[in-house]
Amino acid sequence: MDATSNPNPNEPNPPTPTDPIIIPDEPTLPTKSQPDPSNTKELTSKVWEHFTKLGGGDLKEPRATCNYCKKPYKCHSRKNGTSTLWGHVRKCKKNPNNKNNDKNQPTIAYHYKKAAVEGENDTKEIEVHQFSIKKIRLALARMIIVDELPFRFVEHEGFIYYMNVVEPRFPIPSRVIVVAKDCMKLYLNERKKLKDVLSMKGQKVCLTTDTWTSVQNLNYLCLTCHFIDSDWKYQKRILNFCLVPNHKGETIGKVVEKCLREWGIDIVLTITVDNASSNDVAIDYLRRKMKLKESCIVGCEFLHMRCCAHILNLIVQDGLKDIHESIAKVRNAVRYAKSSPKRFEKFLEAVKDANIQSKSLLSLDVPTRWNSTYLMLEVAEKFERAFDRMVIDVYRKMSRPDMTYQSMS
Repeated sequence: MDATSNPNPNEPNPPTPTDPIIIPDEPTLPTKSQPDPSNTKELTSKVWEHFTKLGGGDLKEPRATCNYCKKPYKCHSRKNGTSTLWGHVRKCKKNPNNKNNDKNQPTIAYHYKKAAVEGENDTKEIEVHQFSIKKIRLALARMIIVDELPFRFVEHEGFIYYMNVVEPRFPIPSRVIVVAKDCMKLYLNERKKLKDVLSMKGQKVCLTTDTWTSVQNLNYLCLTCHFIDSDWKYQKRILNFCLVPNHKGETIGKVVEKCLREWGIDIVLTITVDNASSNDVAIDYLRRKMKLKESCIVGCEFLHMRCCAHILNLIVQDGLKDIHESIAKVRNAVRYAKSSPKRFEKFLEAVKDANIQSKSLLSLDVPTRWNSTYLMLEVAEKFERAFDRMVIDVYRKMSRPDMTYQSMS
């Protein structure tokens, strides 16, 4: 048998001295001086367009420098993040993108001042203007209140575009949280100023109040204050606009008394009301309360003032009863022309056919405003020929061509 042959054919042949022996390499472990490639992350944030990472430093505390001012910052991905880096990018004075973004940089602008006398030209004055988000938000709240705009006005596309053109640095506020809160804050500030004026020692005021019932059968009361300020100018402010349970005199008196106490008003010269009997009871109630506090003038003898406009309205309404039938016919004609869009369109065609150049608009009168009856009659007279044409067209269909507007009225 050959010495090199394997006695057991199932076992592999042992290596001969001439075969090379292969020893597998041991896995290499990272040293302290070499970073683990598996732990390195790609810098994906856009902040690295403005920063450069420093090499050769402590791997546990990596640092980066600003590309513009070379200021170093810690930039560990877990400990520090990129918030600090972004904050520096926005404030860096050497960043060329921030040249027009300095909020503290004042600018010179023209301030237009309205002419004191009508007919004169408005003047403009130079003033130093500084960007302030607080001032812009306050002005926005005032505009919404004065112009009676809805809170959602700030979400309109036109307003957003306008603000981006006028002041791109101003962040558009939300309508519910910011705008409503700013309006409420402005109201509280103005209320405090007014209360300081009305609660001054010796301040005297006059009041007017009225009550009415809405179409929803809700009772409302409005209380208005009239006074002279320190510059001897007449001022008028609404103190309260609220729901009341009923129109009884004592109820009205208690509501007015509570309002005066909240505003700190002590001296009331007069209270002007209409001729309703419930107002007599309310005035008597307030007179008794004021006499107890000794805050009335001349024993509250002239506290009750009757509304002259209401008295004049009663006189005029009584005088119009003699021509009530004619006024009712004119009222019905105006109501007919305004009753539907189609009829109003026919009325405008009649105005055009009659060659009437007046730009007045038809209006119905209101029972509580006697001048509205005058305005209704004045406008209806201008469109008399147009009403004639409408009446002829209507009665032609009814086989009565002899009918005219004059015969109706």
